[in-house]
Amino acid sequence: SGNGSGNGSGNGKISDISEKLREKIDTEGEWAYCSRQFMSPLQVPVRGADILTSPLYSKGTAFKSGERDRLRLRGLLPARRANMKVQKDRILNAIREEESDIRKNMILEDVHDRNETLYHRILVDHMEEMAPLIYTPTVGQACKEFGMRFRRPRGMYFTEEDRGHMAAMVYNWPHKDVHVICVTDGSRILGLGDLGANGMGIPIGKLALYCAAGGIAPHRVLPVVIDAGTDNEELLNDEFYLGVQKKRTNGAEYFQLVDEFMQAVTHRWPNVLVQFEDFSSDKAQLLLNHYRDDHLCFNDDIQGTGATTLAGVLGALRAKGSDVTDLGNQKIVIAGAGSAGIGVAQVLMQAMIEQGRTPEEAKDCFYIVDAGGLLGKEQSASLSIEQQMYAREVDGGMPLDEVVKKYKATMLLGMTGVGGLFKENMIRNMAKNCERPVIFPLSNPTIKAECTAEQAFEWTDGKCIFASGSPFYPVTMGEDKVFYPTQCNNMYIFPGLGLGASLAGAKTVSDKMLYVAAEALANFVTDDELEEGKVFPALNKIRDVSRSVAVAVIDQAIAEGQATKIDSAKIDDLEAFVNKKMYDPVYVPLVEKREVTI
Repeated sequence: SGNGSGNGSGNGKISDISEKLREKIDTEGEWAYCSRQFMSPLQVPVRGADILTSPLYSKGTAFKSGERDRLRLRGLLPARRANMKVQKDRILNAIREEESDIRKNMILEDVHDRNETLYHRILVDHMEEMAPLIYTPTVGQACKEFGMRFRRPRGMYFTEEDRGHMAAMVYNWPHKDVHVICVTDGSRILGLGDLGANGMGIPIGKLALYCAAGGIAPHRVLPVVIDAGTDNEELLNDEFYLGVQKKRTNGAEYFQLVDEFMQAVTHRWPNVLVQFEDFSSDKAQLLLNHYRDDHLCFNDDIQGTGATTLAGVLGALRAKGSDVTDLGNQKIVIAGAGSAGIGVAQVLMQAMIEQGRTPEEAKDCFYIVDAGGLLGKEQSASLSIEQQMYAREVDGGMPLDEVVKKYKATMLLGMTGVGGLFKENMIRNMAKNCERPVIFPLSNPTIKAECTAEQAFEWTDGKCIFASGSPFYPVTMGEDKVFYPTQCNNMYIFPGLGLGASLAGAKTVSDKMLYVAAEALANFVTDDELEEGKVFPALNKIRDVSRSVAVAVIDQAIAEGQATKIDSAKIDDLEAFVNKKMYDPVYVPLVEKREVTI
């Protein structure tokens, strides 16, 4: 079912016939809306009922009559032979009849657990509708309910009890060719805090986006939780909690646990990309600094958020009518000095340096504020090395609203997890000092956003350029003026970054790769979209965005001499090469894998 890719052969009448055949699509019978073009068959190591219980191989009721005989499925399925279109319509109807987003999420995850091809087809074809259901904001509630909703295992869990066994236990994972691992320790899930092993919902959701948006096949991704315990008292006393029910392991024991995990996975899969996700601020930067120079890894909260925000900021400059090189002239106030806030500052600062600013000039653009006010030199003893870089000589401890007013902020970025932090007087003061203020409340989920789209547009009289971490509906002002807020979501960056790094066989993820990824994303926004106030492209273009990001990352890997899997001299069209390598969720013919002896 779905669209196959076939190649015509010969010339003259044969090619004409091939062309006519290519246009013909059945609308009745078991081949309705399916392609009869040649598709390379997939050899499967199972047969009969085992195929139907394998989500990677099962097509549900869409197995054709020939396959039912060939794979010993006859009698195991209802008589009517459906196709992917019918199956997809049935799932979409069920989702759209539900009012609750968490119920919609459960319907989708049920499909995920029994038919991965159909699940990813639904995501690819309806990304704008489905992304908020499988990831932010709904994934936050899904994580909180993870223990109560647990149906079947997905991914791997590493605990203190596994110390000494990890090198062997990674071979329990049934797939030999893992390209991307997304790992969390559950210590800082979105803006919800420590959810322990319940944080597994985050890697599962992220990797679904890698498959659907980034074109990495489902058998090549692995979600992981490093379960070092939890400091969440509610979970420690919850009889249904599924994780290690003791206080978190910290210090040297914790880092040894992570290190053994890293050694184990890179030993079995030497070229795997490891994405660190939702680690607490006190550990995230330390882990990234330790592994980034000799492992293919990145931290999505630090680097992914930074690159996505950079793309949004570059888009905002274009929307203002400024050149992107005007970045170094901005007054950027960042609310939140955790791993995300500092990560964004680092990526923006690196971009300014790329554009020709000195490190000192670039650093002077930033005003970073945490719960105690503006970061100042007098706090140095309690700040991390990365935070110290942005500590100001004067006004340390100044409240956020005063910083915005005194320093005439042109950009206000929120990464605090404090819902409603941006107050009306603060935003109105910003609008007085700046013709088109850039306001990005980036905290997730929606209830944690520092302000809503409606508030930002209303308090600036529609002058602001707005993007948020969670989705908001369009805002209507007056009789006919409609503003379209866009989502500053890391899914615009990490799928393409992972795809590009994986295809190139990169050794590390460099700062320049993040910069070119952000640039590729920023360049994807059209002038018409900017006119509507959008600084990110529509989500239904996400696979095209990921392809462009992947091409930029591969080009940069080649330029840095890091591309171990690609010989640029042998590839005429890099975009076509990447497109061919992207997973497309369609049903392909299945044949039983068996040895033939004569």
